[in-house]
Amino acid sequence: MPYNEKLADRVREILATVPKLKIEEKKMFRGLTFMVNGKMCVSISGENLMIRFDPALQEEIAEKNGFERMRMKNRDYKGYGYINPEVLKTKKELEYWVKLCLDFNKRAKATKK
Repeated sequence: MPYNEKLADRVREILATVPKLKIEEKKMFRGLTFMVNGKMCVSISGENLMIRFDPALQEEIAEKNGFERMRMKNRDYKGYGYINPEVLKTKKELEYWVKLCLDFNKRAKATKK
């Protein structure tokens, strides 16, 4: 399934404004993942934005318009979710979600290789 190239470009634009980030793009999760400082930060999966955020904020984030929890194999993944493209129409809306992911990225643990 192809990912939304325009959304990927918008994410690139936002990430480019943040100083001192080491950004690497990887094709994964059936889309494009932005690795920030060696850690998965945000992805474009189909038309959706896939986010990684502080799991302690799960309940608060779950109440946000357009949020869908990540569920695989009958298991909820706290700290991960999808954002419906309908709530990403403005730069301000997209910046909110990318900033949420960047804030957690500073404390997130890198996946073991």
